[in-house]
Amino acid sequence: MLPYPALHASHGGIWIATADGSRGVGRGEAIRIAADTPVILLNAPLIGQRLGYAELSGLDLLELFAFLHPARFAVPTPAGLARAVDLSPPERDEDVAAFLLEATAALLAVPAGHWPEREGAWAVAQSLTRLRWPWGPVIGPRVAKPTVDERWLFSKLPEWEEAPPRPAPRTVEIAPGAAEARLAELTGGTAEERPGQRAYAAAVTAAFAPRAMRDAPNLVLAEAGTGIGKTLGYLAPASLWSQAAGGAVWISTYTKALQRQLSAETARVYPDPVLRAERVVTRKGRENYLCLLNLEDALQGGFAGRAAVLAQLVARWAAYSKDGDMVGGDLPGWLPTLFRRNGPAALTDRRGECVYAGCPHYRKCFIEHAARASADADIVIANHALVMVNAARGRELATRPTRYVFDEGHHLFDAADSMFATALTGSETIELRRWILGPEAGGRGRRRGLQARLSDVASYDEGGARAIADAVQAAQALASDGWIGRLAEGQPFGPIETLLAAVRGLTYARAEQPGDAGYGLETELAEPTPELIEAAAPAAHALDALLRPLVTLGRRLEAVLAEAPDWLDAAARARVEGAIASTGWRAETVAAWLALLARVGGPIDPDFVDWLAVDRVEGRDYDIGLHRHWLDPTRPFAAIVLKPAHGALVTSATLTGGGTDQEERWAVAEARSGAPHLARAAMRFEAASPFDYPAQSEVLIVTDVKRGDIGSLANAYTRLIVASGGGTLGLFTAIRRLRGVHGRIADRLAREGLPLHAQHVDPIDTGTLVDIFRDDPAASLLGTDALRDGVDVPGRSLRLVVMEGVPWPKPTVLHAARKLAGGGSVYDDRIVRARLAQAFGRLIRRADDRGAFVLLSAAMPSRLLTAFPPGVPIARVTLDEAVERVAARLSMAPRIGHGEILPG
Repeated sequence: MLPYPALHASHGGIWIATADGSRGVGRGEAIRIAADTPVILLNAPLIGQRLGYAELSGLDLLELFAFLHPARFAVPTPAGLARAVDLSPPERDEDVAAFLLEATAALLAVPAGHWPEREGAWAVAQSLTRLRWPWGPVIGPRVAKPTVDERWLFSKLPEWEEAPPRPAPRTVEIAPGAAEARLAELTGGTAEERPGQRAYAAAVTAAFAPRAMRDAPNLVLAEAGTGIGKTLGYLAPASLWSQAAGGAVWISTYTKALQRQLSAETARVYPDPVLRAERVVTRKGRENYLCLLNLEDALQGGFAGRAAVLAQLVARWAAYSKDGDMVGGDLPGWLPTLFRRNGPAALTDRRGECVYAGCPHYRKCFIEHAARASADADIVIANHALVMVNAARGRELATRPTRYVFDEGHHLFDAADSMFATALTGSETIELRRWILGPEAGGRGRRRGLQARLSDVASYDEGGARAIADAVQAAQALASDGWIGRLAEGQPFGPIETLLAAVRGLTYARAEQPGDAGYGLETELAEPTPELIEAAAPAAHALDALLRPLVTLGRRLEAVLAEAPDWLDAAARARVEGAIASTGWRAETVAAWLALLARVGGPIDPDFVDWLAVDRVEGRDYDIGLHRHWLDPTRPFAAIVLKPAHGALVTSATLTGGGTDQEERWAVAEARSGAPHLARAAMRFEAASPFDYPAQSEVLIVTDVKRGDIGSLANAYTRLIVASGGGTLGLFTAIRRLRGVHGRIADRLAREGLPLHAQHVDPIDTGTLVDIFRDDPAASLLGTDALRDGVDVPGRSLRLVVMEGVPWPKPTVLHAARKLAGGGSVYDDRIVRARLAQAFGRLIRRADDRGAFVLLSAAMPSRLLTAFPPGVPIARVTLDEAVERVAARLSMAPRIGHGEILPG
């Protein structure tokens, strides 16, 4: 056994364990021990937060697990670790510290036995020891030196191979009844008969029919209630079409959780894992994947300290990863959070600086692997943002999809709103400056500017060289490092910073209100001051001076491709093509900034909403600029994504959520999907959930909790969570109130044996928080919008949903404009109904689920109660009555309590 103590801290107490036993200690003693002696712990940032000792470090078992078992999943809790190492989990908080010693012994025994991930471990262990990784001296001697040199990561990874272009999909028609027959194959002969699922599969087949007219895709809007089984319902016709037509169906989602779920479901279509790897590909944006060139730079000294340790562990993972996806893939979501902000972002291509074929790892690149695999796949599982980016920026035109399935279709509006927006801000301009200029004085890392990336083009093409030089010169006018400080001191440098200073001054003058609590400020771009108008002209001149050489450079690069000089081999061609795409994207961005500046002092464009904003956190500015969003972002979505397609299915369990009568509900669905902007009307289908919501659930509206009072909210959450025995998802509309409530109730609940986790409090990513919540039926989770419809936790782990208030939309400039265009208060009501329906939808995920939905708001208008499924009992009750009813329902005892029963 190691001569180190183990430390565990929870909201219920702090314990230290040694070979002589375990004992409770105070916070001061625990900090002293951790400062003086290496301690064994689980999740150092979390334990450090609970101790109030941010600099806590030690022998973190999660890091040891990541070294020994890269690309393996483990819930980062004592119980999760126990399962991963085949031990009995600790039953009480006070047993955890002793368990950590036991888990340490189990993990350190791994190298002595059968160990699938042995290859590469010795070399990484030596590197980690040199980096003074706390586990280095412990694990190093236990990993035997290989008798022959092992393949290192960059020689081990497979290379992709060039393949001929895939022919265009054939024109095929799916025969009547074929989708239902395929569905029966996928569900198996012994599966329960689901009439709704069969009807759904038959209806959505229309999205795969041949298109009759240009720019008029076969659009199907399909709402399938929870429990219908829509995934297999659309996979049935999608797989039929892809196999018969020889084309790919792109299935697009909004959340990474559904991407993972979809990938698992495709095992029904392709049971053979080898064939499935060929026929089904998951795609995400470039910024999600490990960049091998960035990793190599980190491993060769580009990173220092803790960031360098992370790079070594990521290298271990990369050798065993399925696809190199660092965000939602097989890299444990908790691993980057152990290193706080040291390095994770720098290991991906977040700035779009890829040199394509100029990279020595180009043929092994995870991103290129995924792109090429998707060209020959039957099913591509993507996300809304990637689909829109590819379409808008003209990427992969040769393999552009003709058939889409947009699952979580109620999020299309939000995804399009983000994709087609324009932001002329300090942070955006400084990123463009770095992309063009590369590292400036004192800069580190492998980042290279435009001149370095295109030096061979510049030496060959005089016009291209001149355009590059002009772009570099013009980029000097963009915001540079330290711009926030200069603006605060009233000393902006250059035309763009001068513009941002004027934006800041006007926003503070018009937007700041008492009680804003130090958060972001915004104001309409209306009646601009003379200072802003005067600043806009030089800024526009500077941006125009940048746009012209970028456009010229794009044309010169295209000419180089057309002329095909001797040095332009396949690798160089790919690099130039990549440069054309990235340069075109930047040129479009600058053009959009110019259009936005033309609005300053100019006429209003009714298609757009423009405003000024100062982004702040806790009273500190972190970004400033002008913003432009489409009033209806589904217009560009329909024009750029839907019209070129032949067919698209937009589906969701709450696609029509927010409407009241049938016509309004479908009008909402069409507005969210872009259907009104197409020449051909969308087809509609609806299948109600098979669940017995009136028997399985109830809605309680608590009438005596004071609005916005943290003490009252904390009391209500505590009593309700205790009544349900945990299993509670608490939803908040403000992070400040979430933190306030968590701070008051976490310790008390811990004393009841009820763990509490919280988004924006615990230093853990949201996906891992959901994993922890799902894993422990006694745990509860507090969160904000991201959890309202991004959580799928069937069974007893989620049996109570509590909302702190009516989820009214935030009164922003953008919302005010859309509210005015959408019918005033009716527009707000639609949004609230949709949010309530999404939140309620977390509750019942299976036929045997039981649960309660509690809204802590006496001001809940009765007109919004149609958000809940028909027939669900709805009652206005006091907190005491709500607690009794929750305890009765969730203990499966007879219902207790009384209240006014309202029509559902």
